[in-house]
Amino acid sequence: MNLQEIYSENQKTILSFEVFPPDTEIESLYGELAKLKKYSPALISLTYGAAGKNKEFSTGILTQLKDRMNFNVMPHFTCICNSKATVEKNLAIIEKLGVENILALRGDIPEDKTLCNYDFRYANELIEFIKHKTNLSIASAGYPEGHIESPDLKTDIENLKRKVDAGASVIYTQLFFDNNKFFSYVEKVRKAGINIPVIPGIMPVLSVKQVNKMTGLARISIPDKMKKNFEKYKNSPEDIKKFGTEYGTCQCAELLDNKVKGLHFFTLNKARAASEILDNLKEKL
Repeated sequence: MNLQEIYSENQKTILSFEVFPPDTEIESLYGELAKLKKYSPALISLTYGAAGKNKEFSTGILTQLKDRMNFNVMPHFTCICNSKATVEKNLAIIEKLGVENILALRGDIPEDKTLCNYDFRYANELIEFIKHKTNLSIASAGYPEGHIESPDLKTDIENLKRKVDAGASVIYTQLFFDNNKFFSYVEKVRKAGINIPVIPGIMPVLSVKQVNKMTGLARISIPDKMKKNFEKYKNSPEDIKKFGTEYGTCQCAELLDNKVKGLHFFTLNKARAASEILDNLKEKL
């Protein structure tokens, strides 16, 4: 099922989970995903290519998720440092596997830029290329507080419009902890003439270290309530996790009350936090 069909009108809340290829213990990933299967996710998105390291595509994991576990898989695909020939080769592999959807991203620019091939510089160029070369349904990334490299949110939304005009069908946002940032973002996106679904990205809090790492890499504000509880429970990892579940439940409940089409969980390859939040929300889903 492609993205347009998944997010069509008059459907229940669509759930999706993001995972990444682990360096070791691949069976543990499959075990965690087996725990999430009871929520009938419409998509499992699979990341790859951090820091431009996207020369080897995770076909083995894609095949396992699709054929062994019967998931609808949406691989991430980055273009930075890749030639058009390499991208076209990997797109052919994806289609041959029977995958219908792809999340198209620019990817991280490596520190040594001299080693890069710059057939593609921006995600909209990749999206246009995919649209021209394949029948894949394409998703794109959105940034409720603006991409860290963008001078401001207005410019970032202008860049988003280019991606949508190039052929993106759905927007998955970067994680955020303040729903007002998301609601304001969607309002601005709509005013910019972008009418495709905007799906909020949710990362359950597992530790203060995790949150600090993510907010150090991107524009993600931490609400005062979260800061106060981090200080309150700084010596109790289990209490931080309990707070994370409580906070994530409240965050998702408010999003559902505001009629979002779906929830996209960044699982960090662990089922527990997303499961607890979804169990708490079963009356709303």
